[in-house]
Amino acid sequence: MNRKTNLYVLAVMLFVALLATPAVSADSHETETTADGDNENTVSASMNTAYGYMAIGAGLAIGLAGIGTGIAQSHTGAAAVGAVAEDRGNFANSLIFIAIPETVVILGFVIANQIMGLIDLSGH
Repeated sequence: MNRKTNLYVLAVMLFVALLATPAVSADSHETETTADGDNENTVSASMNTAYGYMAIGAGLAIGLAGIGTGIAQSHTGAAAVGAVAEDRGNFANSLIFIAIPETVVILGFVIANQIMGLIDLSGH
């Protein structure tokens, strides 16, 4: 893809991410109680918004890491195939260079798991 297409794709991704963010309520101190009125099981609207932002951050961490890894591997993969076609002795080195971008997506996955671990799914 050329540079102009990449900018369009990035703009669309940012626009979709902007639309996906939860709306911040005007009254963020409002709480919801259960049907029996138990005060122990209250959920703050501001915490729900924070959990939404955390989930979006986790999605961006894994998604952008995956996109970056794909772009990096497209270039290194093409160069590795060319190097191996010229000399079979370059296979081990090219395999290492192809595996290096994978560490970025693994790091994104670890960060996403850490963020999702902070979200309290029990509602307390």
